[in-house]
Amino acid sequence: MSKTTLDNTQGKLRIAAALQEIGILLELKGGRYFQARAYKAAARVAAELEPSLNSLIKENRLTEISGIGSAIAAQIKELDRAGTSRMLEQLRSELPRGALELATVPGLSLKKIQQLQDVLGISSVAELKSACERGEVQTVKGFGPKTEQRLLEAVALAKKPRNEINIHKALRLAEEAVNYLRLATDVKEVEIAGALRRWRETTPDITIVAAASSATPVLDHFAGFPMLIRILERTDYSLVAILNTGIKIVLLIASPQNYAVVLLDATGSAAHVEKLRSLTRSKDLFLATALAKRGSRASKTKGPRAIIKSEEEIYQSLGMQYVPPELREDVGEIETAVACRLPEDLVTLGDIQGMLHCHTNYSDGKHTIEEMARGAEALGMSYLTITDHSPTAFYAGGLKVDRLKRQWEEIARVQETVRVRLLRGTESDILADGSLDYPDRILDQFDVIIASIHSRYRMDENQMTERVTRAMRQPRFKIWGHALGRIIQHRPAFNARVEEILDVVAESRVAIEINGDPYRLDMEPRWIREARKRKIKFVISTDAHSVNGMKNLKFGVGIARRGWVRRPEILNSLRTSAFMKAVRPNIH
Repeated sequence: MSKTTLDNTQGKLRIAAALQEIGILLELKGGRYFQARAYKAAARVAAELEPSLNSLIKENRLTEISGIGSAIAAQIKELDRAGTSRMLEQLRSELPRGALELATVPGLSLKKIQQLQDVLGISSVAELKSACERGEVQTVKGFGPKTEQRLLEAVALAKKPRNEINIHKALRLAEEAVNYLRLATDVKEVEIAGALRRWRETTPDITIVAAASSATPVLDHFAGFPMLIRILERTDYSLVAILNTGIKIVLLIASPQNYAVVLLDATGSAAHVEKLRSLTRSKDLFLATALAKRGSRASKTKGPRAIIKSEEEIYQSLGMQYVPPELREDVGEIETAVACRLPEDLVTLGDIQGMLHCHTNYSDGKHTIEEMARGAEALGMSYLTITDHSPTAFYAGGLKVDRLKRQWEEIARVQETVRVRLLRGTESDILADGSLDYPDRILDQFDVIIASIHSRYRMDENQMTERVTRAMRQPRFKIWGHALGRIIQHRPAFNARVEEILDVVAESRVAIEINGDPYRLDMEPRWIREARKRKIKFVISTDAHSVNGMKNLKFGVGIARRGWVRRPEILNSLRTSAFMKAVRPNIH
């Protein structure tokens, strides 16, 4: 990597970290929520910007980037020029020293932080811990022995993840950390591990594994990552820290010859790795040693020191197929791999030919038909389904028939200017009685119908099962959209007899959507596996409400792979004509 590229990347991350700090400090002050949110959003944009932020500053084009207005652009220019800004320094001066770090301790308000600063000069979590252990905090007015004890417990709690965060947020942070690590000259390989590598919907923390001949320079480099606000623990081969978003990040350094073993162990799941360990007892001694828990007595066992070059080699040495990370959940994958019956053609991002379930500004989408078409083209798609909401979804701008026909006319006009094939579709509400929105004469004119539930989620099990099965038995081919209606961490799946519905789907003209919106990821893998047993077909969609939303495709592919879905089972892995034939609603 050239020095210019290195400097640009480090400068970009420093500016992003400063914008994030401004956002957090505004939030801590209170009363400026929307401004704080804007700065945090700008920090994400700045960290991910391509081309370089430096070029945009020089060419005075910052405000062309969505999420960066004139005020934030001025801050970025000042941060680039001076390394800090008057606004940032003003906020720092108005808040207690160390407020950013101390705010990561549960139960510490800004007022309490100020008190501790004024009386005891505490400006870090380490100083807070020491003061509590010495009994000094209880002497501060308004604290007392019980508060001191609670704070001591809270400091210990601050080393643990507060809550799991969505894969979308965690992956973005992890990729920024990986990109920064790749700037270190000693790093040979680096990979995201843990729940993120298995494409779990949420994760309590971020784990990264790097290969390096010498760990110290890499750890020193990572300690300077601008997004870190506090290092919790450092050993000779690891570093645990808190990012400025509050999430914990773990970096593990392995020698190149042990990298594959450490990566497999850090990827998990714990149950999968433990079952692998049980298999090593009758296998090669070094594998048994390598797969032992790090730091245990078994890890010091002497034996032949063969070099393991890859995870594939580990599985091969155990007499089994390679198990992709997404499958490592101890749900039968090891037994299946030993029998050499794991699918070898799991769907990949490159298999997807068409962008499905996309909304435009005709309903609740952000961009026009043409903008969405250009976005799909840029991603190499062959076709794009325009599936705006149906009339019953009035709150989302659902299209009545007159507006729908105007949309069809616009689709025809735009089609003349783009290469990607535009398909007329709808996300038709499944009504309370199981019927589909729009009269039959309109439904027959679509190229594709996605049938989804958007209301009355609290029906009881019998009512919801009857509602969905009626919809699935409708004679027109349909895609069952975000099937069980969950919103991750906000709304559980609705109550229904899912296996009974899947039996009906298997007998009907239906495919199931694997929704790539990272806050839906519906269906979940266990039900995808049940659907596969019934030979049901799938589509992987983005549920995109903007051009940027098309990036959701990777999340859909990840959840599909967790469900063991093979490429031939995905309808939108087909080329345009074959896909259109497969999903055509009208049976005639």
